[in-house]
Amino acid sequence: MTIFTPLFLIALGVFFWQCGKKLSLIRLGRPENRFDNPPLRVWDMLLYAFGQKRVVARPFGINHFVIFWAFIVLLIANGAFILEGLIPGFRLANVLPESLYHPLVFAFDIVSLLALGAIVLSFARRLLFKPDYLDSAYVSARSFEAFLILSFIALLMLASFGLNGVKISLGIEPADFMPVSKVAASLLDRSGSDLEAWGAFFWWLHAGVLLAFICFLPMSKHMHILTAIPNCFFQNLGSISTQSREEFAAGNRYGVEKVTDFTWKDLLDSFTCTECGRCQDACPANATGKSLNPRQVVHTLKANLLANAPALKAGEPPRVPLIGAEGEGTNTEETIWACTTCGACLQACPVMIEHLPKIVGMRRHLVEMESKFPEELLNLFENMEQRSNPWGIAPGERTKWTAQMDVKPFEAGKTEYLLYVGCAGSFDSRSKQVTVNLATILDAAGVSWGILGKDEKCCGDSLRRLGNEYIFDRMARENVALLRERGVTKVITMCPHCFTTLRNDYRQYGIELEVIHHSELLKELLAAGRLKLNRQVGELGKVIFHDSCYLGRHNDVYDAPRQVVATVTGAPPAEFDRSREGSFCCGAGGGRMWMEELTGTRINLNRVTEALEKSPDTICVACPYCMTMFEDGLKDKQAGQTRVRDIAEVVAEGMRPQA
Repeated sequence: MTIFTPLFLIALGVFFWQCGKKLSLIRLGRPENRFDNPPLRVWDMLLYAFGQKRVVARPFGINHFVIFWAFIVLLIANGAFILEGLIPGFRLANVLPESLYHPLVFAFDIVSLLALGAIVLSFARRLLFKPDYLDSAYVSARSFEAFLILSFIALLMLASFGLNGVKISLGIEPADFMPVSKVAASLLDRSGSDLEAWGAFFWWLHAGVLLAFICFLPMSKHMHILTAIPNCFFQNLGSISTQSREEFAAGNRYGVEKVTDFTWKDLLDSFTCTECGRCQDACPANATGKSLNPRQVVHTLKANLLANAPALKAGEPPRVPLIGAEGEGTNTEETIWACTTCGACLQACPVMIEHLPKIVGMRRHLVEMESKFPEELLNLFENMEQRSNPWGIAPGERTKWTAQMDVKPFEAGKTEYLLYVGCAGSFDSRSKQVTVNLATILDAAGVSWGILGKDEKCCGDSLRRLGNEYIFDRMARENVALLRERGVTKVITMCPHCFTTLRNDYRQYGIELEVIHHSELLKELLAAGRLKLNRQVGELGKVIFHDSCYLGRHNDVYDAPRQVVATVTGAPPAEFDRSREGSFCCGAGGGRMWMEELTGTRINLNRVTEALEKSPDTICVACPYCMTMFEDGLKDKQAGQTRVRDIAEVVAEGMRPQA
């Protein structure tokens, strides 16, 4: 015991030194308030960290659930083991009554067996049936570190069984309450070996591995054991689609150029990544051969922070650039621009890491500080700034779709809803058909609605996601002022990008609007009987529904469009293999609608191929961007027999008189 005490103190010293060395770097990040609403934060921490909600969303996650809870339960057993080594004669049995001690050691025994089984499965998974997403450019699933940690845990379990087996054979522990260790005891008894010697061997094996684990933990990726729980507590409680607002003033710098431009929560994220690869597996850019890998973005942040730590602590500029040529601690510009901001990475992450704001932050630096962005965005930015729409069409043409309809302007006190038509619904020839159909439906249902006409401006969604916060800020201020001036409180949108911007982003500008997507309104009108169908639509054939990222993942609207389709056609729509929270992006979000895909395969072709595997007659969408991407993809795949319809067009079909 005189040997164990100094060894334990040394291990503890190494542990706290390494933890302090790394966690002190988090303070280099910019300040951010993540302490609001403590009750909700505690609940989310219990749900996602201790309940492992997202971990068990995939079948193999149950294996990690077992390892996690084994770690929690066996903290007590290992704590008692350490006290035995520090305090001569200490035994947990001497301080606890039998009524508590016996169930406790039974739990230790069973949990240790479950943990050992889970570790064996983890070994097998990495060696025999390794998923591709466990590997990335700088991380290997079959790394020495991964196998070392798994070996440590396995050895701790085996040493525990062996030590308890010796104690059972010597009559120190109750055999009836330790069924697994009882088997180990019977094996030791049959061997006829010196039990005292075996006891010393297993005790020091357990002690050596435990001390090595304590030392190695903060030096490895398994530091996430310490940071995952607080990271879940500090998660973003708002919409995942909303970006932080910038204050523009002379002399300010914008976006993220170096690692210390990130917030402290971003830096905490970097130490929390478990390298599970789920974000990598979900990312549409990664799946189609782009250089972007959200897992790699977080790894790059950590690598850059650690590489630059000495310089940053000395107040010197970083030596490894955050944005530049390919390297472990550096993101390329191609990587930064490949993101569709679909949010799949955020939805997949079991420890609530926020990849998307980090990418948008780096885009902001490139756009606002260096004027470096893909060439095709120059026209977009100029069109937005000069004519407030992506195509640069004269604002007076926003109302051309009303040529054959009696559409009234919105009037405060007289009109209930503002129909925010959006740029696509106003200018895109295909989307204008959806606008006309929706207007016809609203009139038929007796909804009080009006438009802003030529005074309507783009909401600015693409600008904000592309990092042009300056123009977005100006447009948002102008739009909020106009909406207030006109007395608008309720808004209908057809575009999920307008929906999320008006509903979530504009709150940062002090306006709270009741924004409803047309899929939700159509569902309500049908359910209330305000919208009468003349027939059940059968000519659309087999219908499959695609979830828009900005309607579904970003705003949790999944059921409304499906219920609309089911009501009109008489059957629920077919589902993609990747649907709802796991839906695959069409490729147009994050401003990618206005950019070419120059590497890998096209994201929309990936999604269209998935749709065609279900042999649909009609692909139903609820987003003008998705409409464009699917129709383009079907042309490329020469699948003209499959059509694309917005849900408003599906409802309009049901309103047509019976033939």
